[in-house]
Amino acid sequence: MKKSESTTASVSAFMEKHYRHYNARETLSAAKAYKSFIENDNGAMMVSLAGAMSTAELGISLAEMIRAGKIHAISCTAANLEEDLFNLFAHNEYKVIDNWRALSTQDEIDLRDSGYNRVTDTCIPETVMMHMQDRLVKYWKEAADQGKQYFAYEYMFRILGEKELEQHYQIPREHSWMIAAKEAGIPIYSPGIEDSTLGNMFTARVMDGTVSSHSALKTGTQQLEHLARWYKDLSQTRPIGFFQIGGGIAGDFAICAVPMWIQDLDEANIRRWAYFSQISDAETSYGGYSGAVPNEKITWNKLEGDCPKFMIHSDATIVAPLIFAYVLGQ
Repeated sequence: MKKSESTTASVSAFMEKHYRHYNARETLSAAKAYKSFIENDNGAMMVSLAGAMSTAELGISLAEMIRAGKIHAISCTAANLEEDLFNLFAHNEYKVIDNWRALSTQDEIDLRDSGYNRVTDTCIPETVMMHMQDRLVKYWKEAADQGKQYFAYEYMFRILGEKELEQHYQIPREHSWMIAAKEAGIPIYSPGIEDSTLGNMFTARVMDGTVSSHSALKTGTQQLEHLARWYKDLSQTRPIGFFQIGGGIAGDFAICAVPMWIQDLDEANIRRWAYFSQISDAETSYGGYSGAVPNEKITWNKLEGDCPKFMIHSDATIVAPLIFAYVLGQ
């Protein structure tokens, strides 16, 4: 293929040619602004992940963004944290169902009794969840017994640091966003960790006495304090943007660090978020945070009025990889 043909066939060129109106135009505009924010404004980016993005294998493009220095922190549901590891160690045992919308109640019962947990078209084997628990319990127990506390991701990083486990990876290591985050040294915040499989398991092990105390896991408020201090320190020298996939706790937890500084700590000189983009399928008309238009965030001291703001109503598993490809110049 000639060089000119290769350039013309790029994802970026495709978007430039075809994405002209409606959500397509908004997608391209968000991608252009993201790219300019990083490259021209020396911006840093916080990315929040809701929904089952790790099971959707968003890690393929997300990891590449982290390695390229286009993402500087992540706030995610704990399910996204653990499901990246589940996929890393058990991808070949997953069951993908083409006609998942047609599943009967008995089909669902059969999947359950066969040891699968379904996420839309993808069924995760319970065996990998139990395996991860077995690995983590020793770390949880050790920390609790020694009166030490760690972030949820720090425990998972310890699993990723076990060299003998690398032979059991079932996807290329470059497709794991957790591995990319570990190697890049970026912070990961996971508010509401109890709303996850491993969070349930941790609680159960405290309840049955295997782990002596809940204190082994850092709390949500401790995570918020760490995030707020990370934001304040970095924002002294760089503007920080917010790229939100989905809604819910992963997004609102992280974005609230700024109004907390301004309204609760009286830090008038704190910069507000300097770029904002959200991919969501939530409606704006029901009062939910996930569907709130970006301008609503101005009244909450999250965004400045002149902040580039984008709301893309679409499927994040389709849109996010396209935006990431554009930012990467692909």
